[in-house]
Amino acid sequence: MATAAGAGCLLTLRGWRRGLGVAPRCRALAALVPGVSQVDNKSDFLGKKSHRRHPGILQLSRVRLPQALVDAATLLLLESSMPNMEKQVQALTNYLWSRHLPVETEELQRRAVHLEKKFLENADSCQMEEKLHGDVLRALRRTTYHWQELSYNEGLSLLYMAARLDGGFAAVSRAFHEIQARFPEFQPQTLMDFGSGTGSVTWAAHSTWGQSLREYMCVDSSAAMLDLAEKLLKGGSESGLPYVPGVFFRQFLPVSPKVQFDVVVSAFSLSELPSKADRNDIVQTLWRKTSHFLILVENGTKAGHSLLMDARDLVLNEKEKSPLDPRPGFVFAPCPHELQCPQLSAPKPLACSFSQAYHPIPFSWNKKPKEEKFSMVILARGYPEEASRWPRITQPVLKRPRHVHCHLCCPDGHMQHAVITARRHGRDLYRCARVSSWGDLLPVTTPSELPPSSAQDPPES
Repeated sequence: MATAAGAGCLLTLRGWRRGLGVAPRCRALAALVPGVSQVDNKSDFLGKKSHRRHPGILQLSRVRLPQALVDAATLLLLESSMPNMEKQVQALTNYLWSRHLPVETEELQRRAVHLEKKFLENADSCQMEEKLHGDVLRALRRTTYHWQELSYNEGLSLLYMAARLDGGFAAVSRAFHEIQARFPEFQPQTLMDFGSGTGSVTWAAHSTWGQSLREYMCVDSSAAMLDLAEKLLKGGSESGLPYVPGVFFRQFLPVSPKVQFDVVVSAFSLSELPSKADRNDIVQTLWRKTSHFLILVENGTKAGHSLLMDARDLVLNEKEKSPLDPRPGFVFAPCPHELQCPQLSAPKPLACSFSQAYHPIPFSWNKKPKEEKFSMVILARGYPEEASRWPRITQPVLKRPRHVHCHLCCPDGHMQHAVITARRHGRDLYRCARVSSWGDLLPVTTPSELPPSSAQDPPES
């Protein structure tokens, strides 16, 4: 098994700045002023580049799966005799999207104590302890989300492939594109996928870095999932040459602390763990095995976003350093800071999510282009000053006559609603804002000492 790349592949400050498109200090960028929701643009930061190709553009065109993967998935589905496939796929999709995190034991105990006090206050007479205990249990069953671990046997694995293979491929492709666009010099040699499922991460990584990747380690506790992923690589059969070379499958994480990978991925897998303690153990293990980038992807829901923020903070606050790599971690994307997520502390918390368009596998019920809504966190080893700290556009850009509304997560840790016009902020920045999309970076700098904006969202029109 290969280990992390040697010293020659370590990220240097010069490499980061060149790869991430950070402008030299002598070319000052525009300054976003959070206090008044304006942008002051007094310099030409584009040079001779087109506005549509400004340094913060991270858009990925509609993703199309490799034809070999489409053919293999179609063949496996045709060979199956599963009845009512379309209805079962839709039911599983709805279930996975609406799934909540499991309730922790401490929270259950708190709710039980609260219910017990409530029943005692409303009781006409002293209730017997046994009756009170039964009332509390029944109330907890009615009001508590019943999380169940999914057991991926052969049938459920095939159903999951039909429901999530293409959407998962699209989300992970967008995360990989973020790294490739901002750091094109990065050429990983090894990758580990925790909770690899149908192997969509392997296919997406091969499409992005196939020229450099030499080893893919797929880890999944389900033997049926591993068998399915291997069949997909071999064109839908159990024999034949794999489409992607160097792929290895196993049911457990590598034990040796000396084994590291250039890229470590967990896509839609942390939410499958039964408790926060289990998630924390896995995140810490994955981070120790990361030499460059740790990529975490979940559904673009409040539950998915909250889970990723817990993982992010755990890594950032981790005191233990890897025995092979003493560099700390910082947030490469999407946050332009290491502060508390402003989305979670807002009066009306929202999920920090993004959308990626893709062409689905053309099953009989699945022929129209789709959008995958997901949340992600990309953590990197190194130091925050090595990455660009431009504001992230966190919602669809609202384009209006002669002005543009951009909702931004800024390096000072605040959310900012910037209303950008050509007259007040300059033609270049105005055009850059108009061609930017949800998930892009706006190439401006933000003074951290100013208070956050109180601008209100404009009415839809």
